[in-house]
Amino acid sequence: MTCRSRFGDFFGVSQEIFDCVWKKLCNHEDTSTLYVSMEIGADPDVFNPVRDLLVDKGIKHNDNPRIAADIDKHLNGPGKIPNYGGGLGVLAGDTLKSLADCRIPVSAISLLYRKGYFSQVVDSELGQINWSQPWEPEKTPGLYLLHAPNKPDEILTIEVPFYDEHDQEISTFARVWMKLEINSRLDFFVPQFLLDFDIEPSPQWIREGAQNLYDSSSQKMKIIQRRMLGGGIIPTCRALGLTPTTVHLNEQHGVAVALLQIVDILKENLGDNYARKATDADIIAAANRVAKRIVYTIHTPVKAGHDIFESQDYRAVGHSFCQRILKTMGTQESGSDAFNMTRLAMKVNRSTNSVSRLHRDVTRKQFPAYADKITAITNGVHHLTWISKNRGELFDSFQEFNGWRRDPGVFAGAIKLADNKKFHTYLEEAWGKDNLRLIDSVNKMLRTHRNQMENTWIIPPNYLSLLDGDNSLLVPNALTIGFARRFSTYKRADLIFEDLDLLLAPIIRYSRPVNFIFAGKAHPQDEAGKKLIKAVLDCQEELYIKSRGLARLVFIPGYDMSVAKLMVAGAHVWLNSPKRPLEASGTSGMKAALNGVPNLSIIDGWWAEGYHDGQTGWKFGYEGPVDAEKLSEERKALLYKQDSQSFYQVFPEVMAIFHDPEKRSAFLRMAVMNLALNGPKFNTSRVVAEYVPRYCLNLPQSTANKLEKLRQIYRSDPDFNLESYPNK
Repeated sequence: MTCRSRFGDFFGVSQEIFDCVWKKLCNHEDTSTLYVSMEIGADPDVFNPVRDLLVDKGIKHNDNPRIAADIDKHLNGPGKIPNYGGGLGVLAGDTLKSLADCRIPVSAISLLYRKGYFSQVVDSELGQINWSQPWEPEKTPGLYLLHAPNKPDEILTIEVPFYDEHDQEISTFARVWMKLEINSRLDFFVPQFLLDFDIEPSPQWIREGAQNLYDSSSQKMKIIQRRMLGGGIIPTCRALGLTPTTVHLNEQHGVAVALLQIVDILKENLGDNYARKATDADIIAAANRVAKRIVYTIHTPVKAGHDIFESQDYRAVGHSFCQRILKTMGTQESGSDAFNMTRLAMKVNRSTNSVSRLHRDVTRKQFPAYADKITAITNGVHHLTWISKNRGELFDSFQEFNGWRRDPGVFAGAIKLADNKKFHTYLEEAWGKDNLRLIDSVNKMLRTHRNQMENTWIIPPNYLSLLDGDNSLLVPNALTIGFARRFSTYKRADLIFEDLDLLLAPIIRYSRPVNFIFAGKAHPQDEAGKKLIKAVLDCQEELYIKSRGLARLVFIPGYDMSVAKLMVAGAHVWLNSPKRPLEASGTSGMKAALNGVPNLSIIDGWWAEGYHDGQTGWKFGYEGPVDAEKLSEERKALLYKQDSQSFYQVFPEVMAIFHDPEKRSAFLRMAVMNLALNGPKFNTSRVVAEYVPRYCLNLPQSTANKLEKLRQIYRSDPDFNLESYPNK
């Protein structure tokens, strides 16, 4: 399980495996892909095959001090790599895991943020409080600081040029960390390279940009972070010897790499005097060449998700010739002197991919000039990460799931168990254990918050922490509604609390307890999102009192991947309430589906494909045609009244099917059908299978056959013609 390269010593795969993968990534005669993402969520406390093997074999020590240190990190080291803020990063991490599962030659580049994404404290009166908590990559399992080639005492450092407003070069430097994303069989990995700009030779303003993910303190800081990512790609590849034939931009944040590739081509064609010699036609021709190497995924129709920079702000850190490229490529908004980086990414690629069918249709309307090349690859999740241990043990015990760990398509076999009473019994047992884990965790949090009141000025964010005895705790096996995602206005976290009397009517009628468990963060600069958190907190007391303690609403601060895993397995129903069609995909409901948890959602994003006429869960809210008016994020246009009323009509059905003994089997059937119909489709193995043709890779026939089998299960975009795909 140990290996060595000229950049360092690593733990988790054999030397043979390491050399084989590295050779594929650094061979000019071979094909590979470089995956670029501003954030990557891959916390080792939710998925770590190396740790699992050590635990299974009872390995705790080694006589070799270096190996012993690695073992200790995996068994006892920090479980968090806080370089992600939400669904975009978690999707990136899940995708890389499945690329490793499918043995696809891919490497990845992101940034290392010394303070990560912000840490969240929530006060019942103040709402969300943001604070920074530095982490220690040196102690994190599977994360290695690379050294210079064959020089163990010298840290590998790359130089990434920035420019001032006079085109004078400003040298900035970054160290390179590598995380091995190793698959469950430990026979393949995807290396993630994290660029750490917080080092002494770099200017202070660059080092500040390396502190917090999505630092939006100024437009200049946003530009700096995007330039750090996009500008660091080519130097990293050169330093490590990587030879990717395709660059996959996971969102437009790293699109500056296209500008630098255009410059390289012009310099090759025209010499060092390229900036003076190049015509607009030369620039466009170079851009067309670059486009043949780039695959681009767009993730949102929401305005805040698209970087638009004023030219004078961009001029402060980028060469004037880059501005000329941007102007030539027509990326500025009509009638303004601004650069739209999404339009640049749309233009400079051979494949633009949306993240659901509905999102494809919306994106084509938003960017009609590129409609012909916009296709859909609906998101998925990494099934081995998100299926709970209890559900996994259940699947292991039924032959209908044979091979599910290697092939999530196997979940289609669950349809044979839809009405199987034995399976229903065991499912309820596993579900009960997961619900108890979630409820115990929440109740422990509530007690901790109550005790902390004596030692801190923070007022607990939950009304239950102010109560005593059993009244202050959640009840296990009560209907548990889960909601966890980023708090932004269009996601409408407070929608179901629009009319508490209507929400509580079926709860009071059945006189049975209901747990509402919410979690999520608002971006530090998103004041409207913070108000949503406060709105949810403010419902707690009235909800409790009006229902005579039956309805208990809890907010879990510090949302991360481990909290998400607890929630998607422990909830009985997974709630999603965005304004259609602003939720491009959504993935939390997919995680619930893989645990056999029904969804209760607006017909938006992936749920428009996963609803299946009521077999897998419930729908509510507006589901009519999508036009420009429906893209508004203004409060008055968010359809609160219409969609909440729709929810109140559906919610009694949820209560009835869960609590009525005669309908219980129908509820369990719905749970099984969500797994059977959506589990095989909405996983990142299928996502990878759909992306690989866009990557144009030369793969072994056995790998190609496996991917083709996955593609046969589900085609996100039935109109996509693989045979006519460019460069195929």
